[in-house]
Amino acid sequence: MFHVPRICTNLTATAVRWAGVSALAASLLGPVGAQVPLLPPPAAPDGSSGIVFECGAQHGLSLQNAVDGYFAALGIAPTWVTKTLNVGNGFLSYAASANIAAIGTLNLIDQQQLGVSEELVKLPTAHGRQKTVITVSKKEIVLAMLQPGRTTLFSGQACDVQALKDHVAIRQNIVAWTEALEWKWPDGGPARWNTTYWRRGTPRKGVPLHVAVNDAFINQKRYAIGCYTATKLVMVQGILDYFKRIKRDPQSLALVEAQMRRGGEPLSFIEPGVMWQFESDITDADLARPGKLLGISHGVPAGNFIPGDWSYFLNTDPVTYAKTGYEGSNAVYLGRGKFDDFYDDHHHYYTYKEKLHEVYQWRNKVFSASRDVARVKPLSALDFERISATPALGGIVLDLRVFPLLFGFEDLPRHAFLQ
Repeated sequence: MFHVPRICTNLTATAVRWAGVSALAASLLGPVGAQVPLLPPPAAPDGSSGIVFECGAQHGLSLQNAVDGYFAALGIAPTWVTKTLNVGNGFLSYAASANIAAIGTLNLIDQQQLGVSEELVKLPTAHGRQKTVITVSKKEIVLAMLQPGRTTLFSGQACDVQALKDHVAIRQNIVAWTEALEWKWPDGGPARWNTTYWRRGTPRKGVPLHVAVNDAFINQKRYAIGCYTATKLVMVQGILDYFKRIKRDPQSLALVEAQMRRGGEPLSFIEPGVMWQFESDITDADLARPGKLLGISHGVPAGNFIPGDWSYFLNTDPVTYAKTGYEGSNAVYLGRGKFDDFYDDHHHYYTYKEKLHEVYQWRNKVFSASRDVARVKPLSALDFERISATPALGGIVLDLRVFPLLFGFEDLPRHAFLQ
């Protein structure tokens, strides 16, 4: 049985940004929306993929030993990794070996030889209690980071194994908070917030940001939000809660909260403006604006997702994309081949194929399981392979991924647009 899809607009706390058709897709679909050229994917430091440290000669062997020890503690065998070390210039890289690279990121947990399992983590609930959730393992996150096609770069202050550990732990915390959400859907009406902590998506004066954001997860039934706002909240919660509750690092927590306040609205502009380069009203200022809390990778291969990634599935149909709310879908990857379900429409997650199916069927005007099921056009294995590509190749998945910055280990953006 097909589910009722949630309409996912780019809904901010103060305005709706209309999403035009991707410039990549425009050549296939006709002149819909602005013809904004996409930026080329940034090159890796030396063309390599995986986890890369550019750190100078003084870090060489000691950093290697620390990273090797972290991998060993996670149960990552040395034979699964191709390692390159140049002590002279402090270049150290880790990438999946050929047999592991062939697996991809979506089904790592299904490979018996890897011994990847889920992990149990505790999250706070109301009245000081806790609940246990089953979530992605740090081992799976690192194995996904090692896969070909993407580089996670550590340099400067981030030449420290703790920068890697924090990054992996934040990704896991983002996923953990996304596992069992049951927010309400606005259903065409205005968003609803707990007015004790929020005023129309802005934390009330005197309320700490981490307290206001945390309430959206503790008292979920008091919130009705679109999927763009929901995606931003889970990214922010994963970051703030990590420094507040898990690492207990008040200095980094204060750093992140101060960064969120830049530019006015704390939930605005946390992602880079270039993420929305396909929108019809994008400006040069938007394209130049960095994210307050999140970075971006372009040119990501099809099917490459790291748990904690924010990705975008674009509706490339020129007719139904014009229906407000069906321009595309913001999606957080949960590992284990799963994507978010903010409203518990589908037992708390969608598989990759289910997510592709949901967005693709909008062109067939499948907006309701009960009303529109006769309009569903079954997809073949070749169809799924095709639509998992970028719009330029006939698919619907943008080749970008958005992810947390290295807090405490890199200078956070201070662009004039964020003043």
